Amino acid sequence: MAKYKEKIMEVVFLVAACVSILAVALICVFLFANGVPAMKEIGFADFLLGREWRPGNDIYGIFPMIIGSIYVTAGAIVIGVPIGLLTAVFLARYCPAGIYKVVKPGVELLAGIPSVVYGFFGMVVIVPFIRSNFGGGNSILAASILLGMMILPTIISQSEASIRAVPESYYEGSLALGATHERSVFCAVLPAAKSGILAGIILGVGRAIGETMAVIMVAGNQARMPGSILEGVRTMTANIVIEMGYAEGLHREALIATGVVLFVFILIINLAFSIVKMRGERN
Repeated sequence: MAKYKEKIMEVVFLVAACVSILAVALICVFLFANGVPAMKEIGFADFLLGREWRPGNDIYGIFPMIIGSIYVTAGAIVIGVPIGLLTAVFLARYCPAGIYKVVKPGVELLAGIPSVVYGFFGMVVIVPFIRSNFGGGNSILAASILLGMMILPTIISQSEASIRAVPESYYEGSLALGATHERSVFCAVLPAAKSGILAGIILGVGRAIGETMAVIMVAGNQARMPGSILEGVRTMTANIVIEMGYAEGLHREALIATGVVLFVFILIINLAFSIVKMRGERN
């Protein structure tokens, strides 16, 4: 009987894996089947490198949105990754038990806050602060700060788990060779946990580049080339959400094509992570 149960569970797990793969395949087919013809009709160069987005005049250039997505995501990485990694190191190697019981649930609570609540916080706190101190407002800087906060739970949780998974012998061996506590943590433990830390960063980047609602509320949503981090910008995800409700014909297909470009961005990020991980394992 136990053998039959084991076989049944194997079939269930196989079906679940196949459904997951099928879902990804169907998404790819839908995106590329509807988006690539639109790119071809508009012109690949005009669509990807065009600097004007005017659906009323059948002008569809998403280059400003591509640059906006890159700027906002890069800003979130610059803000979120150092804070998240150092917080993970603190929780894993420095935090007293009493403080850990308070900080850890707080980090987990950050992951459960809805995007729209982050957006309201950005509108009420971050945007007025930037406007009064730097002269901007709804801008790349505001979106970067907000996204940097939103990716913190992912980076902290994954990085902490990876650091704790490193065998204690790495740390003890470093101490035995005369290294200090700090040097043992940063030069022996962290390099050993590099793969898991990179996974957390990639997941955080994926959330940052795919975030929509919070970005719409603080980024300014201006489909133009940004001149500085204090100017408004529109990301690819925001462009799709804002206009998909009333788009039709070529306009709708152009928005789906924007989704194709975003999908390719995510694939490139994951591929880059896989390459870095493979090289790290070889070394």
